[in-house]
This record gives sequence, structure tokens and C-alpha cells, in this order.
Amino acid sequence: MVQYNSWQFLPTQEELPETDHKPVDSQLQVLIASLLEDILSWKWSHRNDWFWGINMGVYYDQQKPPIVPDGFLCLGVQRLPRQGGRLSYVVWQEGVLPIIALEYVSKSYGGEYDTKKDDYANMGVTYYAVYNPEYSTRHNHSPFEVYRLVQGKYVLQSDEPFFLPEIGLGIGRAQGTYRGWNREWLYWYDSQGNRLLSTEERAEIAQQQLEQERRKTQELINKLRARGIDPDIF
Repeated sequence: MVQYNSWQFLPTQEELPETDHKPVDSQLQVLIASLLEDILSWKWSHRNDWFWGINMGVYYDQQKPPIVPDGFLCLGVQRLPRQGGRLSYVVWQEGVLPIIALEYVSKSYGGEYDTKKDDYANMGVTYYAVYNPEYSTRHNHSPFEVYRLVQGKYVLQSDEPFFLPEIGLGIGRAQGTYRGWNREWLYWYDSQGNRLLSTEERAEIAQQQLEQERRKTQELINKLRARGIDPDIF
């Protein structure tokens, strides 16, 4: 695990490059991480002690360039520490390591099963998740894998959804709709194993409930009128 010196002698996020300048080569690469953030924003709307980064440079060693996860979660930090948001995530400045890092494997392989996994282990990230729905057979891996750091090495976990006790949530795959796109996505799950819904799904359920209430009201009005009672006088 990386050891940190006193951060006041190290460069800050304002002094470091914001990214590694590598292009994002898949639409899903952004949307999958965005859905997870949207769900957390709803689930933890009352909290300000967490941060979910998407394609943001994570600096953990001043001698190395940043690693840029597709998504990562940190607990115990301010969600919005400055008006313009974070330029990058600087571990020696924040004082907190990501608890989970997520990588999506797209057509252009980025070392998710080797070099990146080693980097996250060296950094000390407790959980590392790899989502590979399209090309898993090419790499001889399962479509979704979660690894837990044990004595400096990642150990593949078997449960899905996989529950992270440190955050009180699980993570796993399911069919659903996000931004009008119905397909398999990654979702957060509660401690009972229930999938947390996307914004669209919650809005659709709310709309259905409103429609049911409207129908019940209209049925009651029709019954009153059938009995010769004018509901408008109440």
C-alpha cells in the first residue's frame, strides 16, 4: 500500500493535470458509471460525506501519473469541496483512498485484468470491480467480477450482487432502463438484495401511482353521479 508524506509539501489538484488525456472510447463507459452515481445521489441525498468520480484522474503517488477509473467511490470526504468541483482526486490532499474502483472493458483493452488491477492493489483500494459484458469470453473472465483486497492482493469474490458492508450497499447486474435505454446495467442493491431503481424507473412508478389514484377518484365520482349525487358540491 502507498505511504503518504505530509500533503502540504506535495502538489495540489490546482497544480496537477486534470486527466491522463486518454480518450473515452465507449458510450457505455460513461453511462454505466453515471447511472451508479444517479442512484447514489438519490439514496444518499441527505448525506454530504461521499464522492463518486467518473473518468477523473486519481493521484496517489507523486512520482506516477494518475490512474483514471471509469468510476470510483470515496467515503468521508466532501461531495463538493469547491464551487467548481474537483479537478482531480488527489489522495494526499483528500486523506482518503477510494473504497471501490470500477472499470468497464470496451473494445480497446486497457489492462483492466492486469496492469490496472495491480495499480489499484498498490494504491490500497479495498474493492475493484470489472464490468465486461461484451468481451468477457475474449479475456476468459466473467462479465462482472468484484475483487477484494486481502493482504495486498486482490481475491475474486463469488456473490452477485456483491455486498460491501463498508457502504451498506451491494453492486451487481440487472436488466433495466436508463436514459431511455433498456439493457443490462450495473445497479446498487440494498441490504435485503433489492435493486435500487434508476431515476426513470422511479418516475415511471410515480406516474403509474398517480394514474391509479386518478382512476380511483374518477370511479368514485361516477358512482356518486349514478346515485344522483353531485360531487362538485362537496
